[in-house]
Parts: sequence; C-alpha cells; structure tokens
Amino acid sequence: MKRERKGDIWDFEHQLPAAGGGSAHTEKLILGLDGGTTNTICICMPIVAFTPNHSPPVYARAVAGSSNHNSVGETAARETLEQVMAEALSKAGCSRSAVRAVCLAVSGVNHPTDQQRILDWLSDIFASDVEFFVENDSVAALASGTMGKLHGCVLIAGTGTIAYGYTEDGREARAAGAGPILGDWGSGYGIAVKALTSVVRAYDGRGPETMLTSSILRQLQLSSPDELIGWTYADPSWARIATLAPVVVLCAEAGDQVANDILLYAVEEMASSVKAVVQRLGLCGKDGKDNFPLVMVGNVLETNRRWDIGKEVIRCIVKDFPGTRPIRPKVEPAVGAALLAWNYLIEQYQPDVE
Repeated sequence: MKRERKGDIWDFEHQLPAAGGGSAHTEKLILGLDGGTTNTICICMPIVAFTPNHSPPVYARAVAGSSNHNSVGETAARETLEQVMAEALSKAGCSRSAVRAVCLAVSGVNHPTDQQRILDWLSDIFASDVEFFVENDSVAALASGTMGKLHGCVLIAGTGTIAYGYTEDGREARAAGAGPILGDWGSGYGIAVKALTSVVRAYDGRGPETMLTSSILRQLQLSSPDELIGWTYADPSWARIATLAPVVVLCAEAGDQVANDILLYAVEEMASSVKAVVQRLGLCGKDGKDNFPLVMVGNVLETNRRWDIGKEVIRCIVKDFPGTRPIRPKVEPAVGAALLAWNYLIEQYQPDVE
C-alpha cells in the first residue's frame, strides 16, 4: 500500500486485527466524500445490494474542515481530504486495502485540470486497482436526491450556491458557483454580505434604518456599526461571514423590510440560476412542461421557517417550468457521492460485486 510513512495518519492500519493491516469487514468498500467551503464529510459504505427506497448501509462517517482549494489552498485541502478518509476507515476498522472505489466531490473542482490534480494525488494514496471519481460537490448533492442517478438539476445553497444539471445522455451545465467575488448572491455568504452592507449604509445615512443593525451587533457582541469593519476584515472567510444569514431570516420574519428585500433578491438569484440550467439542457422539454427532478440542498434552503427561502425559490421556478419536481434528499451528499461510484461498479463489474 502506498504512503506508508512513519507517524502519519495511516498508522492505525498497523493496529488492525488482520496481518498487514487487514479489515474487520469482508466486503469491499466505497469512500464517498462531500467537500465544501465549510466542512468535509466522508462516509464508508460496503458494495452490497440495497433497494432504492432504503438508505444504503454506512459503516462510518467522519467530518473535517474545508477542502475547497480556492478557500484554504491546495495543500490544506489535500491534508483535510486525507485526514477525513483515514478517520472514516479507522472508525470502520478497515484499511485502504478494502477500498474498491473513491468518489470525491469537492467544491472548487471546476475544470479538468482540477480533477487531474486530485486524481494524481489519490493514486499516490490508494492501490492501482481502486476506481477514482472526482467531481464538483454539486454532483454528489444531485446524486443524494436521485440515489446515484445523474439526471435533473440540483440547487445548493449554503455558504456558497450553485445550480448544476445533467441529462440522461450525459450533457451537463452549471450556473453560479463562481465564488463570492464573481457573485454567488443567493448564498448564505451573499445574504450576509448584503445585510452587513445595509447596516453600514443605514449608519452612514445612505440607506433606510433596519432591524439588522441591532440584531447583527447583538449576534457579534459589538456595540457600534463602526466595529463591523474590524470584525469583517479580521477574518473575511466566506463561512464566517455566512453564519450571519439566519439573522437576516429572523429579521425578515419580524417584518423588517430591508431584510425581506435581501431574501427576495436571494430567491430571484437562485431561481434564475436553476432556470438557466434547465433551459440550456432542455430538461423541461420543448413545451417547457416536462417533469424533471430538482434536488434542493443546503442550510439556506431548510424548511420549517415562516420565511421559507426554498419554498419561495420553487414558487418562482414553477411559474416558468410547471414540471419541476422538488426533492429533499433522504441521504446526505457524501452518501450521494458513494452512490455514484456504487452505480458505476454495479454496471461495470456486476459479476465481481454481487
């Protein structure tokens, strides 16, 4: 096995019961990873048959920090990915020798060169017979709603936002997902930045008074809008700023017009991203009425709020595409990533995995 360095994160393999770092499980395994700007999740799943109506078995789950190389840098991103894979296998009592496939779906993978760098790195960690799949994290999110089938559209709205779509014949398209500088304005980060800007404008006398001022200052334990400058630039990370998005929802629910307008703008941005993908791929059919799945993922789209962002996004989309079929995934994106690899292995190596 590669990367047998003394004192590294794979040392646990030498403590496993079987000689040479064996596995407590006899099944071959799949690692599914969902890497985002905020955190990275890895699950360990056996290659066994299961019915689509039931969640697949998961042996272990591990969580680490950001693995978006645009956010934390390539070295830190790789360290996080390796750490979370090792932890998942350790929890499962398995070594890398049990791994048959790795599906790594990470935000920031936007170009074939990004994929190739990760593929080269994975080949330095696992044996040569392991299958590797490297995708943008939106692909795993779509698969989490369709149980591993790549068809339809997914809208992710967390720290960042992206709309991604696939057709049954393999065509794909995306909209948004270009990061905060290039305008993911429907995201948690985008909502929070607009709120901070509104507070500053109100303080300057350039904008209307808003409940956001007192609410955000209380949340951050600051005494004056002047202090927002120091707070913001002390650590302008996307995830840190995005934590203020729920404050905007609460203010909108309390009747604040500025907060309400910010959320309406976010809704329009997300809906327009989905519409762009659906139109480019023709998911709605020639008459615009064909059914297609729309997978909704991310804490910005969570339900059980009076100001339900996800519900408003769907309402906007259905006006143009009545065949939209919203799906709230039953499994998390890391499992969706594993299901992508599972489907591939079942199709390509049916005799070996039964």
